[in-house]
Amino acid sequence: MASSSSILLFAALIALVSWQATASDPSPLQDFCVADLHSPVRVNGFVCKNPMEVNADDFFKAANLDKPRVTNKVGSNVTLINVMQIAGLNTLGISIARIDYAPLGQNPPHTHPRATEILTVLEGTLYVGFVTSNQPAPNRNKFLSKMLNKGDVFVFPVGLIHFQFNPNPHQPAVAIAALSSQNPGAITIANAVFGSDPPISDDVLAKAFQVEKNTIDYLQAQFWENNHN
Repeated sequence: MASSSSILLFAALIALVSWQATASDPSPLQDFCVADLHSPVRVNGFVCKNPMEVNADDFFKAANLDKPRVTNKVGSNVTLINVMQIAGLNTLGISIARIDYAPLGQNPPHTHPRATEILTVLEGTLYVGFVTSNQPAPNRNKFLSKMLNKGDVFVFPVGLIHFQFNPNPHQPAVAIAALSSQNPGAITIANAVFGSDPPISDDVLAKAFQVEKNTIDYLQAQFWENNHN
């Protein structure tokens, strides 16, 4: 019979392998792997630039994140700094975004398929929330929300639908978000469902949302603007 220490060691190894298998981004195997964005080789992420050609600019961007941005018709603007803007982020599993909110503006319900997000309010007030997945009751699609003030921090777990809304009709708001992926991705729910190309069948959506097809046709005819830069 295997000793208890052997069983514990085996369990620890299984846990380690499972954690690595479910990690969002691959872990670095060297100090850095600056992305070669022009390489024809296709891998999960980007191949490494020759380290002898790496310089400080590979880890830098004059992003002007201290400057306000113009918001769109939903009243927000997301300025994301990921591996496409800073090649040195490749394999490091992190990115950052500035989010500007007009008065009564929102960053509409969306999800990041590859990242957890931690958000800090720099200016103003935000009403934020997320919805849990289709897990067994009583936690099925549970809505968790909070009113945030300047200096407050809130976490949105990876993959869950979430939003931010500026409830102030007179003052804008600003937040900074860090995300646990070099390329977190964003799926804005309304844009994806009603603005896909080509469109999803209105028969499918009418059945899914339990509404008349003319309601779906109206929604699909709208211009679903992207607020991510």
